[in-house]
Order: sequence, then C-alpha cells, then structure tokens
Amino acid sequence: MSKWTLYILKCSDDSYYTGITNDLNKRLSDHGNGTGAKYTRGRGPFEVIYSEKHDDRSTASKREFFIKKLSRSEKEALVKK
Repeated sequence: MSKWTLYILKCSDDSYYTGITNDLNKRLSDHGNGTGAKYTRGRGPFEVIYSEKHDDRSTASKREFFIKKLSRSEKEALVKK
C-alpha cells in the first residue's frame, strides 16, 4: 500500500507548488488555513493538478526533487499525461 503522495498544486496566482505528504487531505487543509508551506500562504485557493503514490518517503522525496527542477512547461506536460 502506498504511504506517501507526491502532489502538485496550482495556486490562485497561477504558480505551482510541489510537495510530498503521508496524509494528502490533512496537508491540503494545512495549506488552506495557512499552516502549510510558507510558499503557499496567501496563494489559495489551491487545485491539486497532479499526484503520484510512493511506497516510502525516500522515493517520494527523490521524485519531488526531480519535479521541482523541471521547467513550468515540463511540469505541464507531466500533468497532461
């Protein structure tokens, strides 16, 4: 069973935020009420535009690092798949 989720949020300012969590609903709530990542404060509401399941934190973190290095157009191509 997948325990970790990598996700990409589209913020209200049209920017993207990439993160990982072991409880997506709680993490989205945290982002929404301003206790999530510093980057997302004041940028809501959010839309989850992409997610992937991973078996462990290490794998999810490596994938997050890779995706954060992608250009916006590369992220958009990933989301369209």
